[in-house]
Amino acid sequence: MGAEGSGNGEGAAVSGRGSRPFSAFERMVAWRYLRARRKEAFISVIAGFSFVGIMLGVGTLIIVMAVMNGFRTELISRILGINGHMIVQPIDQPFTDYADLARKFSAVPGVTMALPLVEGQTLASGKMGAGTGALVRGIRAEDLIKLKTVSGNIRAGDMVGFTAGQGILVGSRMAAELGVTAGDMMTLVSPEGDVTPLGVNPRVKSYAISGVFEIGMSEYDSTIIYMPLEESQLYFNADGLVQSIELFVSNPDAVDELRPKIEEAAGRQIFITDWRQRNQTFFSALQVERNVMFMILTLIVLVAALNIISGLIMLVKDKSSDIAILRTMGAPSGSVMRIFFMTGAAIGITGTLAGVVLGVVVCLNIESIRQFFSWISGTVLFDPELYFLSQLPADMNVGETVSVVIMALTLSFLATIFPAWRASRLDPVQALRYE
Repeated sequence: MGAEGSGNGEGAAVSGRGSRPFSAFERMVAWRYLRARRKEAFISVIAGFSFVGIMLGVGTLIIVMAVMNGFRTELISRILGINGHMIVQPIDQPFTDYADLARKFSAVPGVTMALPLVEGQTLASGKMGAGTGALVRGIRAEDLIKLKTVSGNIRAGDMVGFTAGQGILVGSRMAAELGVTAGDMMTLVSPEGDVTPLGVNPRVKSYAISGVFEIGMSEYDSTIIYMPLEESQLYFNADGLVQSIELFVSNPDAVDELRPKIEEAAGRQIFITDWRQRNQTFFSALQVERNVMFMILTLIVLVAALNIISGLIMLVKDKSSDIAILRTMGAPSGSVMRIFFMTGAAIGITGTLAGVVLGVVVCLNIESIRQFFSWISGTVLFDPELYFLSQLPADMNVGETVSVVIMALTLSFLATIFPAWRASRLDPVQALRYE
């Protein structure tokens, strides 16, 4: 090492005096310290673990944040695609003039659709006798055609029977569970039936299945049945009225601004709820989970940064004689500090860039990767019955990705400061004596 150290020292004497910060000489020495040699194999292993740790930490953060963003985006689009952004309900008198009210609400600037609805819980059974709970939504045929989330996702049959008022639309998962498809009959049992001297008899009626729709959200595909509005009014003893009018708006985040306009258009006392109030608990839980996951996964990057500290400290101890020769030949302490700073920072920068590439590649192929691991393990990963969605979504946010990169680089740079400072403060005389 003496000969090699002397060579480095002579280079320092020539290039160290008066050299600019982060000069070519400093970068050359830092690069040489990064290269593995036989006697420095253990230090190189630590540096390798630091690189892998930062890469996996950054990649995992990007992937998890993208999946959670995609999960939230898909849920919002499906929930708001089938449910109104604002729900108007009567207070003092029922909505018997629902057609006129729907026209008034549709004329309000910012409202795209106004759908009168009748809803009720029933027990649905198929030809095999199996039964399941169902939510029947009575809606006008022309309104359902506008609701592209449903009318644009008919997987079997069509809407001809529904438009004629003689058929119903059933979710795909419910149809599969009951063993029925388009053209079959489905029996609906409602507890709100006819009143007789012996009490209330449940109402039982069979309907032809006009079509089977698939929204892609298991909760809706397994529970919802669409019925023509007039038929649902007869079935649920709501002749001539509706229970609510759902409003779809152009900007769901601006529902507060539309409230006074809707109340003015109604001309009566009404009760208005919006999509945020109806799903507040659900989306708040998603936000909390997202923030907690970010903090937990940040610890992976922090552990990798601590490995940079340990690796650089061991490198400084191993290169103590080289540092002493550099200092005695004229290299300033700042130059030594910058050399070891660049050595550690290079690990953080390359690890971060590799993590970004890993995260982007996985996010772009997340569904194929999920299917591959499902095939390998023989199990269903991301089961739609548990996670509501039929596919694993990933929505990368540029701002979040940049923040992850900045966080990883900051931790990596901070981890290199102390070992680099220790190297710059090393006493050349003591270093040569112990060497």
